Amino acid sequence: MIVRNLEQARQTDRKVTAENGNWDSTRLSLADDGGNCSFHITRIFAGTETHIHYKNHFEAVYCMEGEGEVETLADGKIWPIKPGDIYILDQHDEHLLRASKTMHLACVFTPGLTGNEVHREDGSYAPAGEQ
Repeated sequence: MIVRNLEQARQTDRKVTAENGNWDSTRLSLADDGGNCSFHITRIFAGTETHIHYKNHFEAVYCMEGEGEVETLADGKIWPIKPGDIYILDQHDEHLLRASKTMHLACVFTPGLTGNEVHREDGSYAPAGEQ
């Protein structure tokens, strides 16, 4: 069994902060924990917009706190996001994530992340096993 505390994990290298300061993500469970997914608590900071395109990962995102919106770039559709909402990137949707109030999100990635990924210029993470 693995038990981790969010605030304790935020004091370790499990907390990753975007170079542009738009977000931070605390990786509570990673691929090397033995599961087929990873689980993160991510904060998207108010007044920011982040381009994301997880071409190599499936992601489900549940909003616990804050407000914002997701815009899919292929069709320009915008979905408001508030506490209690989930959005699922089941088509590897290229999108913009905007926060009007800092959003606290619970995120699950499949395949699981290693914890060392950084967003590439196109908004994606490298495929599993490649950095």
